[in-house]
Amino acid sequence: MQKFFKLKENGTTFSTEVIAGFTTFFAMAYIIIVNPNMLAISGMEWGAVFLATIIASIIGTLVMGLFANVPYAQAPGMGLNAFFVFTVCFGLNFTWQQALSMVFLCGLINVLITVTRVRKHIIRSIPQSLQHAIGGGIGIFIAYIGIKNAGFLSFTADPGTYFMAGDTVIANSSIVPALVEFNNPSVILALIGLVITFVLLVLKVRGAIFIGIIATALLGIPMGITKMNEVITFKDALEVLPSTFGVIFTSEGLPSLFTDLSKLPLVLMTIFAFSLSDTFDTIGTFIGTGLKSGIFTAADQEALADSRGFRSKMDRALFADATATSIGAIFGTSNTTTYVESAAGIGAGGRTGLTSVVVAILFAVSAFFAPVVSAIPSEATAAALIVVGIMMLSAFTEVKWDVLEEAIPAFFAGIFMAFCYSISYGIAAGFIFYILVKICKREIKDIHPILWVSTILFIANFIILARI
Repeated sequence: MQKFFKLKENGTTFSTEVIAGFTTFFAMAYIIIVNPNMLAISGMEWGAVFLATIIASIIGTLVMGLFANVPYAQAPGMGLNAFFVFTVCFGLNFTWQQALSMVFLCGLINVLITVTRVRKHIIRSIPQSLQHAIGGGIGIFIAYIGIKNAGFLSFTADPGTYFMAGDTVIANSSIVPALVEFNNPSVILALIGLVITFVLLVLKVRGAIFIGIIATALLGIPMGITKMNEVITFKDALEVLPSTFGVIFTSEGLPSLFTDLSKLPLVLMTIFAFSLSDTFDTIGTFIGTGLKSGIFTAADQEALADSRGFRSKMDRALFADATATSIGAIFGTSNTTTYVESAAGIGAGGRTGLTSVVVAILFAVSAFFAPVVSAIPSEATAAALIVVGIMMLSAFTEVKWDVLEEAIPAFFAGIFMAFCYSISYGIAAGFIFYILVKICKREIKDIHPILWVSTILFIANFIILARI
């Protein structure tokens, strides 16, 4: 083990790596509960997604640890699963089987761009300010979903709005969100869970998010919110796994994406949106946490943009991330990606793939606690969504808000994700306004051809939707 993971060479020990593995797992274990809750909204079996989430996390994290020898864990990504449900399934009216198929193709594309020079051009085509704005915007979107799941919002008629019907004035024509009255046990439980989670985070308690979920769920038992008689066992989850496993290879999956050629541009745009979010989320995590800690060197960062094949640890880590996405889709979950919560384990001293192996083992153990996990209500996980959203907002600090030509596209990229309840629309808005700004400043030569193509695809999608 010392020789395989090169512990001494990386300045770490077996015990340190084990502790780091536990730290990372408890920082991200909320996904075991949150991801099935999210994807089940699209019509998928909760138990199947529960196991698919764990299996994808185990395989992806093991590949990261054993192949790349870096302390990063993988699991279905927050933001990407919201895009899967609310944009692809509900907004664009694709079935969840088709959405899984697009995730699978996204993984294959990410593998391709990882082993070829295409990756270099894609990375260099997106302005840094937009990359940061997209990350922050996804944070707003996730937090908004958490606030809704907590029941903190009610939607009522706006007394200040009206419309004309001939000569008649009709008031209250607009529905707007408002703060809910705190007289509902579910809302009160979610509020208590939010306070508990925030207190634990401020006190820097390891596994604060996971502990907050468990504590809130336990408090929900006497309140009648957490119902232990409505659970799913490991056996039950295993029995429904075939409902998602391999479904992308059936007639409802991959073949159905290409039967209607009029929807092909929409399919391609959606796959592109999946790939874009997945790629830059991973790259940002690696660069943001790996370079500072010494896991990745400056040479690794240079290799990310210029090398071919697997000449660096970062290349191998990106390959592990890309393959995990396709593997996860086969089992039945949205994009599997590298978790920024891995920074918790890195902060605890994790420096090699042994940390990742420990995380994978803990994910495997968690599969046998399905009866406990499935009893946890959405009110108990709402705080996790809000907290993760807050953490992702830090990306906005990298945007130069005092420079208007940078702030305008960044604003629309970040804010439109929540306002439009669509991550891809936020990305589209950012691209469109970036190009408009460059045209106004007569800096068209600075716009990368890939950015032109992407923006045209987004605009074409809006035209298609308008004509449907």
